[in-house]
Amino acid sequence: MTGLQVGYAAMLEQFHPTEAVALAVYAEQHGFSGVMAADHFQPWVPQQGESAFVWNVLAAIGERTTGDMGPGVTAPTFRWHPAMVAQASATLAAMYPGRHWLGLGSGEALNEHIVGQYWPEAPERINRMFEAIDVIKKLFTASLAGKDTKHSGQFFKLESTRLWTMPEVAPEILVATAGPVTAKRAGKTVDGLITVGAPIEKIAGLFAKFDEGAREAGKDPSTMPRVLQLHMSWAPTEEEAMRNALVEWPNGGMKFPKSDIRSPFELEQMAKLVRPEDFEGRLVIDSDPDVHRAYIQRFVDLGFDRIYLHNVGRNQREWIDVFGRDVLPKLGR
Repeated sequence: MTGLQVGYAAMLEQFHPTEAVALAVYAEQHGFSGVMAADHFQPWVPQQGESAFVWNVLAAIGERTTGDMGPGVTAPTFRWHPAMVAQASATLAAMYPGRHWLGLGSGEALNEHIVGQYWPEAPERINRMFEAIDVIKKLFTASLAGKDTKHSGQFFKLESTRLWTMPEVAPEILVATAGPVTAKRAGKTVDGLITVGAPIEKIAGLFAKFDEGAREAGKDPSTMPRVLQLHMSWAPTEEEAMRNALVEWPNGGMKFPKSDIRSPFELEQMAKLVRPEDFEGRLVIDSDPDVHRAYIQRFVDLGFDRIYLHNVGRNQREWIDVFGRDVLPKLGR
C-alpha cells in the first residue's frame, strides 16, 4: 500500500454514541479519512463515562460518512464466539462495500471477564485468538463459495453452517499486537497488523517479525496494511493538555500491562498514582500542533498506511479544527 490515510479514533469509552457518530462526521468534513472504534464493554476509568456497542455505532457511522471503518479491536474469544464476530463483520461489509476491515485482538479482562469464564494467561489468550481467526476465515471462504463449513478445535466448535449474508469480497482481517511473536504469527495468517504508539525501534522490530511471517507464508509484506492508533493530548495551553491527559486518559500513563484488570474502579484507584512524567514516551502532550505533526510524521516515515488519531480531551471539535487545518495537510510520504 502506498497511500497514507489519517483517520479518526472514535472513543466510545468517552462519548455517547450519538456524539461519537457526530464527531466522526465532523472529522471527515475536516480531512480525516476513516474511523476506528474499539469494542469495549466498560470504559477504562469511570471518568470516561461511556461504553457503547461498537457494531451499532459503526453502522451509524457508515451511513453518515464515506471512509473506511473497523473495530480496532474486538476479541473473538470470550464474550463473542468467532462465528458471531464473523457474522457482524460480514454484515457491515455487505452494507458498506469496500469500507470495512476487521481488527482482532486477544482481549482484556476489563471487557471479557463479564461473562464469568476463566481468564487465562496471555499465551492461551493468543492461541484462542488465532484459532478464532481460523474459524472466521473458514466461514468467510466457505460462505463466499456458497458452502457450509465446520470446526472442531481446542477452544471452539462450529457445527456445519455458513454466513448467509456476505459481501462480494471478505473483509480484510488485521491483528492488534505489540509483541513480536504474535506479530510473526499475524504475518503468516492474516491480512495486516494493528499496533499502538511505541518507541520507533520497538515498532521496527514488530514490522520485521510481521514481514518474516508473511514471507514464510508466501505473501508480499509490502502489500499488507499496517495500522496505528495514536493517542495524544492537544489543547490551547500546556496546562489544559496535561489536565486532559491526567483526568480523561490516565491509563495512558500506566507503565504496566492492563489486560488482567477487571474493573474501571480498580483502574481509577491506580490512576491516582499517575504523574505528568509517567506520560513521557507514551503520549505527546503539547499545545503546539507542529510538535504533534512531527511525532505523527515519524510513524508515517516508518511505513504505516493508516493512522487513527485520538485526542484524549473532551475538546474534540476544537482539536479536529486545528489538526484538519494545521497538521493533516502537512503529513505525507
